[in-house]
Amino acid sequence: MNRNWVFVLLAGLVEILWVIGLKHASNTWEWLGTALAIVASFFLIIESAKRLPVGTVYAVFTGIGTAGTVGTEMLLFGEPFKLIKVLLIGVLLAGVIGLKLVTADNAEQNGEVSR
Repeated sequence: MNRNWVFVLLAGLVEILWVIGLKHASNTWEWLGTALAIVASFFLIIESAKRLPVGTVYAVFTGIGTAGTVGTEMLLFGEPFKLIKVLLIGVLLAGVIGLKLVTADNAEQNGEVSR
């Protein structure tokens, strides 16, 4: 996996933090942490999108964020478990993984070595 896809993965994981922060932040420090997470997440996604297909990057980023946020809400914050919700998240993740597998990054298309 090249560095740009690692950036997408990290951006998606940080997205989970800031989305949860938007819902649960209750003091200045928590709001500051949420704002910093937003900045970090968007910095990472912008950097990766400079070298990877934007549509695929965005789909992977939002898929990670959506699945992670729903899972975290269920596991940590008492959101009710609904089988249909979990199945639909699975369909979403299958689509995201499929997009990643069929999309070559620019370095691979140009015959360059990934960093």
